[in-house]
Amino acid sequence: MKRKVLVIGLDCAPASIVFERRDELPVLRELIENGLYGNLRSSDPPITIPAWMVMCTGMDSGQLGLYGFRHRRDYSYKNIWIATSQSIKEKTVWDIIGEHGGQSTLVSVPPSYPPKPVAGNLISCFITPGQEKEYTYPVQLKEEIESKFGPYIFDVVFRTEEKDKLLSQIYSMTEKRFQVMNYLIRRKPWDFFMFVEIGVDRIQHAFWRYMDSAHHLYVQGNMYENAIMDYYKDLDKKLGELISNVPEDTAILVVSDHGAKRMKGAFCINEWLIEQGYLAVKDKPESPISLDNLEIDWSRTKAWGWGGYYARIFLNIDGRELQGIINPEHYEKERDELVEKLMSLQGPNREAWKTRVIKPQEYFKVLNGDYPDLMVYFDDLYWRSAGTLGHGTKYLLENDTGPDDAVHDQEGIYILYDPKNKTHKRKDTQIIDIAPTVLNLMGIPVQDDMKGCIIE
Repeated sequence: MKRKVLVIGLDCAPASIVFERRDELPVLRELIENGLYGNLRSSDPPITIPAWMVMCTGMDSGQLGLYGFRHRRDYSYKNIWIATSQSIKEKTVWDIIGEHGGQSTLVSVPPSYPPKPVAGNLISCFITPGQEKEYTYPVQLKEEIESKFGPYIFDVVFRTEEKDKLLSQIYSMTEKRFQVMNYLIRRKPWDFFMFVEIGVDRIQHAFWRYMDSAHHLYVQGNMYENAIMDYYKDLDKKLGELISNVPEDTAILVVSDHGAKRMKGAFCINEWLIEQGYLAVKDKPESPISLDNLEIDWSRTKAWGWGGYYARIFLNIDGRELQGIINPEHYEKERDELVEKLMSLQGPNREAWKTRVIKPQEYFKVLNGDYPDLMVYFDDLYWRSAGTLGHGTKYLLENDTGPDDAVHDQEGIYILYDPKNKTHKRKDTQIIDIAPTVLNLMGIPVQDDMKGCIIE
């Protein structure tokens, strides 16, 4: 290998904190002031899965066939599958590094459960069902880690009103992960070391309203006003300790899979589809309920939607869906009419929205997997999609599946610190550029099928 590369993954980290408040984060500030840095445009969709794998393969969501955590299976109405490590069919940077004789250490990079063989060592990510499962490669690494540091913590339940308990759990999870990583980075052979700290994502989703005075639920002087920044400061110190364990000529990349910003609310996509005559339910609910638990009249249904940080909308096509009613010849006409209506949506006070609608077949050059008919970002992602019905309104001030203060921003961040080529330059780039950049730093030829470019 030409040199070692350390990739620091901060899930959901935004420029509004990492760049704009860097004076409070001396370790990250040092990397910024001696490196290349800027916005890192995320994948479409800009969510954890597929974003980390877009980053680590240099291929987009269409090539990977990943459009979120869950997917419809074979145009079924209710049969779904959940993305795991087994869903990744393309080569990752560590696969390629291994082919060139290099060793990798990987910690909590989504999705990495169940653990797959790697040239080196691996600890799986937050989708791991529990500590009782095999979550390392090689298998014996689990016993080695647990004998020294106790049970590994993969994630926390962040949609909760028990904020003090949650804070304690996030700190414990992060502390444990860094104990393990400091051990691995000193004791195991590696050329490429990558980890993802999910605590950044969790604390932002749980505490954004307490920090951001522009948030509609913000209360001045609240007791959690500094919760997010206090965590970042603690994390910054931990990063400093970790970095002190790597050789001085190691190239360091700090990356996030997407950014974060305040959530304005949740838009009830299925309530709207009923209102517009696209979705027919046998009995309209009077209290919140999942669409999965309602009896749908498919003979009168043209479209339905899924909730999440973005909306996935599916059309009911004759000959494709079991009880489809839209003539395939009218597919584009029906879809275009729906797009036009979605683009004209306004907020609860008739304020203008900057909504983006993606037709996957036109947006992606290669389109694999079980993709939706439409991908919708309500008001530049400020409004998330609520798939539930029965709220008595299309606009919710809070998330419909538990407390959540933040949404995903299309723009994440990156910092490239190269001790052999120190600089101080801002340059915005894209998430698919990370994989070729890593390979280039390590002296490995960039793969022909990678879409990204080398950051330089």
